[in-house]
Amino acid sequence: MSATMKAISQDERGGPEVLRLVEQQVPEPGPAEVLVRVHAAGVNPTDWKTRTRGYFYGDEKPPFTVGFDVAGTVEATGPGVTVHSPGDQVFGLPRFPHPAGAYAEYLTAPARHLVRVPQGMDLLHAAALPLSGLTAWQALVDTAQVRPGQRVLVHAAVGGVGHLAVQIAKAHGAVVVGTASAGKHDYLRELGVDEPVDYTAGPIDELVTNIDVVLDTLGGDTRERSLACLRPGGMLVSVIPPPGFDSTLLPRRDGVQVTWMLVEPDPVGLRSLVELVEAGSLRVHVDRTFPLKDAADAHRYGEKGRTVGKLVLTVS
Repeated sequence: MSATMKAISQDERGGPEVLRLVEQQVPEPGPAEVLVRVHAAGVNPTDWKTRTRGYFYGDEKPPFTVGFDVAGTVEATGPGVTVHSPGDQVFGLPRFPHPAGAYAEYLTAPARHLVRVPQGMDLLHAAALPLSGLTAWQALVDTAQVRPGQRVLVHAAVGGVGHLAVQIAKAHGAVVVGTASAGKHDYLRELGVDEPVDYTAGPIDELVTNIDVVLDTLGGDTRERSLACLRPGGMLVSVIPPPGFDSTLLPRRDGVQVTWMLVEPDPVGLRSLVELVEAGSLRVHVDRTFPLKDAADAHRYGEKGRTVGKLVLTVS
């Protein structure tokens, strides 16, 4: 194995043009860590938000390498690792929201932040699953505790989080209402959406009623209007942080619960997603792939907001 690797780095915050291909030292795994040879890295909105604003907690200064979703092969293990061995194909969301450095040929990660790739799933699709899949799982299953027969409203249902959330909700017996433009409603039905809604037809609270759980992936006015869609006792779970991460600034309505959540590394949740994939209940749609050197182009495409499913960087 070479002592150096290719990686995407940035010396300053800014637009896609700040991303550049560089040579770096291959990192060494520490205690309870593994070294992963990266095959593919998922591209997410949080990547370009990090590129522009820095990390959530604000004290990680450039130069840094963005990217959180990863799938690849274990190359080496650090002291004390018992859950993985060299040669294992793994995927996960290591260290989030702290730097993972997935836009690179190698990275180190806490061993238990990664799990085995599902049988029948290639590494490219596995790289698209962790952040979006865990976001949907932790919002709908861990937080809202979705139950059979409940009506679940998923905003931006063809997006990275949305298309997986639809399938997770269906796997738990929910009736799913999903928003997208009218031209994408056939795709929503393929995913399992029971009631496609054209968000361009009017305010959401004039189009949808009697909802038990709202998954808010948009924030702003959509989040506020979604409260009026909820039945008494319902819950809105947002994955868009309120200003200053202050939950008291979220919109409120009497008789319903409102909360927001930040996804976190979760091997139990990842294994649950693996079970759904292997059972044929969850599939990941990859809209487009880009080679590592074209990470800036991937960000430009993603920032247009037209992605159906996920974007992925192919690394090795």
